[in-house]
Formats: sequence, structure tokens, C-alpha cells
Amino acid sequence: MAGHSKWKNIRIRKGKQDAVRGKIFTKLSREIIVAAKMGGGDPAMNPRLRVAVEKARENSVPVDNIKRSIARGTGEIEGADYEEIVYEGYGPGGSAIILECYSENRNRTVAEVRHAFSKHGGSLAENGSVSWQFKHLGQILVDKGTLDEEDFTLQALDAGAEDVIPDEDGFTVYTAVEDLHRVNSALEGSGIKASEVGLTFVPTNKAELSSDDVDKLLNLLERLDDLDDVQETYVNVDIPDDMLQEE
Repeated sequence: MAGHSKWKNIRIRKGKQDAVRGKIFTKLSREIIVAAKMGGGDPAMNPRLRVAVEKARENSVPVDNIKRSIARGTGEIEGADYEEIVYEGYGPGGSAIILECYSENRNRTVAEVRHAFSKHGGSLAENGSVSWQFKHLGQILVDKGTLDEEDFTLQALDAGAEDVIPDEDGFTVYTAVEDLHRVNSALEGSGIKASEVGLTFVPTNKAELSSDDVDKLLNLLERLDDLDDVQETYVNVDIPDDMLQEE
């Protein structure tokens, strides 16, 4: 994975597993609700919903929960009406942060996000203040398995990908936002199944932080990720591997 996502690999502190599992279920369910609301309740006709359902299944979300979330999204049953909100902010050391949130109460969400930033050395910013430091792209993650790097790269580029980044675990394929599902479908048609498909913000202007500021940034990112309404968090900092070890 690219460096801006490494902070998510921090090991969960002892005693928090059940709480974290519950939050994961909540976030995955909200993604299904929003996807169904935007594109309909049939995963075969709604690529975003198909990816959300697959991710929920991979994380052992019960089938009944998935069906109920789809029904809430399509309006078949009553439930909270979530909207997508993107917030931008500054973290310690001048780092840039983008948050994707799903909320049924915008005032509550912005208050919680602002409090987390101010408590951990950051500040909420106006829209557009930091997004120029990122590129909004489609992202497809593929496990390496027996794939040949050169062959896979050529195959992905031929399918319409903009770039392919290999690492020891596999490949990160970047596409234009509008080409994401077309490229993924082409790879699937060749027998290549992605481990994750979605949209991402890739930093184009990275900040260099001191180790002290990186530590403060990790605390802020963890606090933001603990908020129920925060779905994804992106930051323009490459965090050293030695700072991601389990406490």
C-alpha cells in the first residue's frame, strides 16, 4: 500500500477488539446504505454496492445486516438518511488531511471532527484548502499471488489504468475516477480478483514531519478514525514503518 495509508496498519490495542469490530460493522453498513441510496439495491447493476457488500462479507458482517442496510438505502424500511460529506484539515507539522464522512446529522459530525482536530494539534479547514495537495483517483488492490509484475502491469494499463504500483504484497492500480469499474471489470474478466476496489485521495504534495509531529499525527488520525461518522481518512505524509509497531 502507498505510504499515506500505512497508518491504518497500526495494531489494535488490547481490549479494544470487540469495540473496533463493532465500528467496522457500522462503517461497512453505512457504506452499503449510501451505495444503495445512490445507485439502487441490485449489486449486479450497482458496482459501488457490489464492492461494499463484498467488503462486508469479507469482514463477517451477518447476511441479515447486509440485507437490512440495502433495504434502508433503497427506502424499503425506515432508517437514518445518511449523506456523504468531505472535510479538510491541517494536522501537526502542517500535514494535510481529508476526511470522508457519512452522517445523518451534519452539525453533530462537524462538531466532533472540529473537536478532534483542535484537541490533537490540528485544525479544520475550508473546503479546497488542502484538497489541491491530493488527486482523486480510483484504486484497485490486487494480491500478488503468482502474478508476474510486468505482465500484470501491461494488462492493467491496457485495461485503462493510469498507473500500477507494486510492493511486496501485491499491486495498487490507479485509475481515473470514471474508469474505476471499467478497469476492474476488465481485470475480473481475465480472472484477476481485486482484494479492494474504491475511490481514494493520493497525495501529490507530501509533507515532511519530525518524529514528534508524526507521533502527534498518529494520535489525531486514530482519534478521527474512532468517530462513527468518519468513513475514510487520507493524509499527505509517508509514515515510517518503525512508528507503526504495536504498542
